[in-house]
Amino acid sequence: MLAVCTVAQVVHTLPEGELVWGVTSLDGEIYLLRRQERDEIEVYDAITYRLRRCLTVPDAQGFADMSSCERHRCLYVADPILTCIHRLDSTGKATRWAVDDKPYGISVNQKLNVLVACPAGGRVKEFSSRGDLVRCLTLPGDLVNPWHAVQLTNGSFLVCHGEAPDPIHRVTAVSEDGRHIVQSHGGQPGSDVGQYNVPRHLAVDTDQSIFVADVNNRRVTWLSASVEYLGQVVAGDQLKCRLHLDVERRRLYVADNEWKDGHFSAGRVVVFSV
Repeated sequence: MLAVCTVAQVVHTLPEGELVWGVTSLDGEIYLLRRQERDEIEVYDAITYRLRRCLTVPDAQGFADMSSCERHRCLYVADPILTCIHRLDSTGKATRWAVDDKPYGISVNQKLNVLVACPAGGRVKEFSSRGDLVRCLTLPGDLVNPWHAVQLTNGSFLVCHGEAPDPIHRVTAVSEDGRHIVQSHGGQPGSDVGQYNVPRHLAVDTDQSIFVADVNNRRVTWLSASVEYLGQVVAGDQLKCRLHLDVERRRLYVADNEWKDGHFSAGRVVVFSV
């Protein structure tokens, strides 16, 4: 069961099913990405939480994350098997482009470009909405296994990084050119305050405060805009793998995938008021 701090309160839980690989919102709807034979994206009403329809990602081979763009009214899905990004418009029409790296976490910046974290290469790639490569940032050497990156309003990048065997697990602010570490939170992996054990996904509020999905610690950590510890938003017995913050409705969507007998067995999305 989830144990919730005063920062957030549970308001709803979407149905349990296959593992959740991504969650986002667009045009008053919640989009939930699961790996299934078809109808991988479930679309729910953001107010009533009723299932409205399902979408399929054509020819997809695997999923790692999903994001959305309100301006272009489209979804982006990272496919690490085909090493590409799938783009779906609001009708479900799909195109895709090559990343030439295994993509993992994706986000959309203020320029409406897509940021793709590539853990194996220690890079963040920026693409236009149509898939043109804008730039490739090679991160500083100790930012090993970058899982997700978002760009803040000051131009700097926020990156969560570290896999189980890695010596450093942190959330790190990196300069706009990707070369310099500005600030960081974390260090050696652990469960104490100020530590992470595989920080996997990020969400950023309008005041630039930060929510961090800390997977192996089964919690969501809250940081200030200056990457300082503020508290735990969510903690419990399940793994928190993906986050999405709906700023307009003040809802934090947390993917809650169950780990049982050595493997992931089921997934759902818990909706919090923040």
